Amino acid sequence: MSPKALYFTGERTVETRPIAVEDPGPGELLIETEFSAVSAGTEMLVYRDEMPSAMAVDETIASLDGAFSYPLQYGYAAVGTVVAVGCDVGSDRIGTRVFAFSPHQTRFTARLDDVIEVPETLSAKHATLLPTVETAANLTLDTEPRLGEELVVFGAGVVGLCTARLLSEFPLDRLVVVDPIENRRTLAAELGADAVCHPDRLDEHASEVDAVVELSGQPAVLDDAIEIVGYDGRVIVGSWYGTKRAPIDLGGRFHRNRIDLVSSQVSTIAPELRGRWDTDRRLGTALKWLERIETAALISHGIPFEEAERAYELLDDRVESVLQVVFTY
Repeated sequence: MSPKALYFTGERTVETRPIAVEDPGPGELLIETEFSAVSAGTEMLVYRDEMPSAMAVDETIASLDGAFSYPLQYGYAAVGTVVAVGCDVGSDRIGTRVFAFSPHQTRFTARLDDVIEVPETLSAKHATLLPTVETAANLTLDTEPRLGEELVVFGAGVVGLCTARLLSEFPLDRLVVVDPIENRRTLAAELGADAVCHPDRLDEHASEVDAVVELSGQPAVLDDAIEIVGYDGRVIVGSWYGTKRAPIDLGGRFHRNRIDLVSSQVSTIAPELRGRWDTDRRLGTALKWLERIETAALISHGIPFEEAERAYELLDDRVESVLQVVFTY
């Protein structure tokens, strides 16, 4: 069958189109996709036309060059099998399963140096969550959890749940996860949160905390984060709001209490860590943790690639049963 790729073609509109995929050149692999994961954060901003149009898609990933403008290929969590190799790549690579930061498409080429071999202990479907766990690892590094602290995570989507799982490994005094959806709160408790609550009951569970990790995707939640963090506390902003805006009160507690707002974004490592950490170390750490996190509970839907539109409609409607959607090929 001719290879196909997913394109975002307008606000709330996607389609699959035939594409041409070249034979692998020197140093390249040809990969048949088995699964790819849909980001309920960034991809939904693209789907809803809430991305800053002048911004580059991702300058750190070769397959995501260009700007956010329609028609646009996107996606960055593909797992597949190597079916052919370039002239200078050993034939023993054929048949191996690899992860690649590639947009959603049935077949693609990638440089050998840009893929990660999937361990035999990890299923292809669950390996698509590697970028999610890498993001959680980056958030954890930027949060700098300390002995005996009280931390709050806003948002129990897949990134929030993985972040809570990593933070639960630290000797904290208390870890609270806040989300309006009951089954996500239940999952957060199973993954190590000491307490979970609905946003409407936040005042019963958290005040004067040491740090907050904001992963709800809603900029208005920053006010809630500022309200519950203590003097000299920190708010780590992992959500990417795109073009969404909300009035934020920075004239009261934020100013007087010397609260730090910290940006956490997975494209780069925090400057103060770059002497010891690089993206290879972070990705290797994430891969080890991916094998330890109970990922089966996070993948709620497997949808055929040919029915991609249904996946985005489910996420857009915020159906409570939907958590992580994975395309099957």
